[in-house]
Amino acid sequence: MARSDFRFHITKRVRYAEIDAQAVVFNSRYLEYFDIGITEYWRAAGVHDRWPHHASPEFHVARAEVDYKAPILLDEEIDICVRASRVGRSSMTYMFELHGKGREDLRAGGLLVNVHVGEARGAPAPVPDEFVSLFEAFEGCGLRA
Repeated sequence: MARSDFRFHITKRVRYAEIDAQAVVFNSRYLEYFDIGITEYWRAAGVHDRWPHHASPEFHVARAEVDYKAPILLDEEIDICVRASRVGRSSMTYMFELHGKGREDLRAGGLLVNVHVGEARGAPAPVPDEFVSLFEAFEGCGLRA
């Protein structure tokens, strides 16, 4: 994929608490960056406008992948690029790329597969059509597998 494949990004500055002894972003923080990205992506797609706070459909992470390409450094601004790429019966797949702010310099890529559940400790449930429609409208394409 290319950065141009992402309609959405949010910029974040790396804080001291996010680096390791080599002064680069610690590997587990990349998943935190993905989480920040998906939260803001949902906001931009209108999820928070449609469902009251904490009443949106419930999803659990079923799979997480990070492909590390180049280090991210202290105080650097990065763009967290996010897009929904696929919707299955009960899951949604999101793609991520991390770049230096405003640049085409891939630092990391990855994906999250989130499974929709009927309640916090429940079994997988179909992804609501209304929820999928928000992301299809935002991305300008169909996402159903």
